[in-house]
Amino acid sequence: MTPTIAILLIITFVVSAVGLLLLIWSIATNQFGHGSLAARTIFLEGEEGHSEDPARAVTPETTDDNIDADELRARGQADLSSRRATMAWLGSAVFWLLVGSGYGLLTSAKFHWPELLADSEWLTFGRVRPMHLNAVAYGWASMAGVGTAIFLIPRLFKTALVGGRYALTGAGIWNLGMLLGLVSINLGLSDGEEWLEFPWQVDILFVIGGALCAIPLVLTAANRRVAHLYVTSWYLLAALVWFPILFLLANLPGLFPGASGATVNWWFAHNVLGLWVTPIGVGIAYYMIPKILGRPIISYQLSLIGFWSLALFYSQVGIHHLVGGPVPTWLVTLSIVHSVMMSIPVITVAINHHGTMWGHFGMLRRSPTLRFVWIGALMYTVSSLQGSMEALRSVNVITHFTHYTVGHAHLGMYAFLSMILFGAIYFIMPRLLNWEWPWRPLITLHFWLVSIGILIYVVALSVGGWLQGLSLLDADTPFMDIVRLTLPYLEARTLGGALMTLGHLVFAVHFVAMLTRRGKDRRQPTLFRAGERQHKHSSVEVQQ
Repeated sequence: MTPTIAILLIITFVVSAVGLLLLIWSIATNQFGHGSLAARTIFLEGEEGHSEDPARAVTPETTDDNIDADELRARGQADLSSRRATMAWLGSAVFWLLVGSGYGLLTSAKFHWPELLADSEWLTFGRVRPMHLNAVAYGWASMAGVGTAIFLIPRLFKTALVGGRYALTGAGIWNLGMLLGLVSINLGLSDGEEWLEFPWQVDILFVIGGALCAIPLVLTAANRRVAHLYVTSWYLLAALVWFPILFLLANLPGLFPGASGATVNWWFAHNVLGLWVTPIGVGIAYYMIPKILGRPIISYQLSLIGFWSLALFYSQVGIHHLVGGPVPTWLVTLSIVHSVMMSIPVITVAINHHGTMWGHFGMLRRSPTLRFVWIGALMYTVSSLQGSMEALRSVNVITHFTHYTVGHAHLGMYAFLSMILFGAIYFIMPRLLNWEWPWRPLITLHFWLVSIGILIYVVALSVGGWLQGLSLLDADTPFMDIVRLTLPYLEARTLGGALMTLGHLVFAVHFVAMLTRRGKDRRQPTLFRAGERQHKHSSVEVQQ
């Protein structure tokens, strides 16, 4: 056993031990025992049964008499306490989404059009591809996730955000890290490991920025006015603890050379999906779906089982990417077992998300937030179960080193996480700006462009990648024939990517229109279907 593997196992053991201690604490403090009452902690007194989907805040006089006006006003103040920090992170995220989309579309085109901009050293595939990955992973997804967490934490703890200036400073440092990191890659100064391309000197900025952002979240949690921590709180706080540890260890310079570096690389690359991306997306869905429907999740105990099983099983999943690689077979087998065990949290989350939706699917016709978030939750179920199957050696031997894996990655990072983040932003912005989204058709156009785009993208790469894998196993098939086989699927990938990029442009234009308060000052929410009345919602207008 190499020192690298020993270090990873020790870290995994420590993380699992800490998780076990927290589990014991949660049982000792009766976090499991509140049951259905715990599932209702995100609702105010008398609010259950009332959808909060109409985003625009209303006065207490226009809400249901059973909902306490003082509690409504307090929640409105809590929302506004996070406005500056939330807007800094969300606004930055939308900018990096456009940057990452442009580089991603160029990357896709180069697969079937290799002569495209081939004379420019700044735009070679080896540079634009990691620039795309880092822009969307650390710029768009991470910053939008943190921004949403900053907004939700005061709501979850029913108190104003404490220390928002730390999050503002953290956003500035994080953006500086993004700029320097992308410029470094474009200049050819890359660490050369997937998900870890930024030079370690730049990575320090992300550690500092992320740590500053965690301060107000911890301070607000300490100042909370609720006895029970709703499951979304567990997911968000855990993600903000796990990510800095993973990121710091994986980026320590010179500590893991050679083949051991590949082990650490994929230990990090998959854990950043499962212990950073997944908790953010799942946690947001656990809040948004019940709030839009006006009904609690169907099984609160299952939600906590899902969280703890994620914490205990996920840390060793990433090594299955090294099946057949220069690592001990037992380590890969351990990773495969962990990957299969991940079906437990996935199934528990699926039961809660989709079971809560049961009988209320009609609301998908009206609510932009619910439609984006629920489809994202559905794609979490699909992508996670697909990932567990892909870890099996009999499947991995076909899909490994093919376009199939790229399709699977986008099913998770985009169809799951990005769709949920889009829905969350549609929910958050009117509450921070006291202004409705100006143009309903742009929301509709955004939804269908990104939905059709990711569908084409994933189907094309899944089918093409599978055929590619089967052909690679046939020693009699010339390699260039396999390349020609994949070309139509790669062209379809670019078509899907173009639709998604266009959808992002539409979304960004609408986001800027919200910031500048374009359109009419309306009291009715901007829904997919105009004229259909919703339940009175449970927010309160706070004077700007």
